[in-house]
Amino acid sequence: QVQLVESGGGLVQAGGSLRLSCAASGDIVSIDTLGWYRQAPGKQRELVAAITSGGRTNYADSVKGRFTISSTNAKNTVYLQMNSLKPEDTTVYYCRAFIGSYAYWGQGTQVTVSS
Repeated sequence: QVQLVESGGGLVQAGGSLRLSCAASGDIVSIDTLGWYRQAPGKQRELVAAITSGGRTNYADSVKGRFTISSTNAKNTVYLQMNSLKPEDTTVYYCRAFIGSYAYWGQGTQVTVSS
């Protein structure tokens, strides 16, 4: 009933910036929480940043001060502004939406940071 589509990934030099977008569509009245996760090869998927319907944000320690999460007023789109990118940020990033007792995943978008 809900689909999440990410975009904005790509190749960037260290120190550069990217902005990821995630658009939600389907049977949605309101979204409680939107988040970005990433999963490096051989590692468990981890939270990068999240934002609630009330505007409360949460960030992984490794990205604090560099990444900023935001969403539209309708909460149908979430963004992740990534600045001062580092090679260790290279991995696949996934969008996730929490709606009531349900959660949905996007397909992921690749971010590659060259040194």
